[in-house]
Amino acid sequence: MVNKLRLTPVLCTALGAALGFYFFAGLPPRAALLLLFVPVTALCLFRVLSSINPQSRSLRLTAVLSAVFTAGLLLGSGAAKAGRSEVKFAIPQDQIIALEGVLLEDPRLISGGRAMASLSLHRCAGKGGLRADSSGELTVFFTEANAARLREFGRGSVIFIEGRLRETDTGYTYSAQSLHVVKPASAVERMRTDIRLNLINRFDGSNWGGLALALLLGIKDNLDANISASYRDAGCSYILALSGMHLAVLASLIAFLLKKPLGLKAASVTGAVIICLYCFLTGPMPSLNRAAIMYLLGVLAVIGALPKEPMSILGLSFLIQLVISPSSGNSISFILSYLALAGIFVIGQPLYSLLSGKVPDFLMQPLSASCGAFLATAGVTGFTFGVLAPAGIAAGLVLVPLTTVFMVGSLVWLALDFISVSGLLSQPLCLLYLIMEKIVSIAGGLPRISASAPAVILALSLAVSLSIPVLEYRRRAVMLNIKPFP
Repeated sequence: MVNKLRLTPVLCTALGAALGFYFFAGLPPRAALLLLFVPVTALCLFRVLSSINPQSRSLRLTAVLSAVFTAGLLLGSGAAKAGRSEVKFAIPQDQIIALEGVLLEDPRLISGGRAMASLSLHRCAGKGGLRADSSGELTVFFTEANAARLREFGRGSVIFIEGRLRETDTGYTYSAQSLHVVKPASAVERMRTDIRLNLINRFDGSNWGGLALALLLGIKDNLDANISASYRDAGCSYILALSGMHLAVLASLIAFLLKKPLGLKAASVTGAVIICLYCFLTGPMPSLNRAAIMYLLGVLAVIGALPKEPMSILGLSFLIQLVISPSSGNSISFILSYLALAGIFVIGQPLYSLLSGKVPDFLMQPLSASCGAFLATAGVTGFTFGVLAPAGIAAGLVLVPLTTVFMVGSLVWLALDFISVSGLLSQPLCLLYLIMEKIVSIAGGLPRISASAPAVILALSLAVSLSIPVLEYRRRAVMLNIKPFP
């Protein structure tokens, strides 16, 4: 069943916000004012026409859509400016020898045992005892000696670091040689960090534990580098990035356990609380936050507070996330997450309808969704990574269900581990891990498309993407015009 796509006020606002965030805000002031004149003029025109002919529903709707599109344009432009975290120092940059600030995320292990994390600046120190306030966010790289110690304190800790400031094409980075914890994180954050460390220790020691941590908590510190590279080469990196697929597994388990004793609405509300706690545990991840917001909006739809329109819920999620965290809009995972889901709704569903009956349904549903997501993200992927891996479409058909089984098995193993009987599942999980490893290794070795001309890739993907809904529309029109038998 293909949901009919409607241009609702929420969706129109989201489209305006996306245009304002990614294009409008970067224009010179005069060009921005000139372009803003177009929707404002259209708004005034349709408002006047609707007042002349108040019986015309289409004119009233067009006036409303023009108004919300203009509002979205301004909202997106404002969010883009708010999301720019400019680093400011009150002393010359070449004089800076130390920084103090708050860790915004849990440190991530990188090559050589080092770690990296984002730091919200408070103060800076320079040569000769100079000290001054500073602001903004920058990425800090820590030595291997400090990485283990830093991991124990985690997000929210106030730290003082000494090292060297570097300026790159994308901003500032800092290489910290020494580390001092000025103030530990709050009690809640420390409890969260302790839970994460406990889970890391429980999965440590097994060859499949690194993948389980990546899929369940987004912690890739223990994930084998070769496995991560294979997923990337196979075009299946989205499987390792916490998003809607992972949240769907958790939500399905919640529904399975709570739906019967509590009922649908109560189970949905309880699930929403669990999802919020889960997101707090994993930390800020744009794609996961998008999925969580959509889940919460879906709960509101279940209890009747919102209409059950997937694209409107997606648009509302985009607006909420852009307002709450404007800086996340610049994340590539944020962009790909929304484009992929939009592609599933706008391209994947019409493709499913076009090929329905020609391909077995159990295969057609995931295949059409994968094709829709691939086409919608092809342009951005080409511009960002310079290569496309269409093999990921086929590989995902096998890996996604296997990943779902692996995640459920890992959760069951974790529950059994608390009563020291987890060994029952260790071998099956190890076997499943080896199977998944083999599949991504084969898919990663298949030919990829070099996006040396990403503009061409973008144009082709747009042409194919637009042709699928058009063909579906024509198919529907032909079916509706078929005369019944006498």
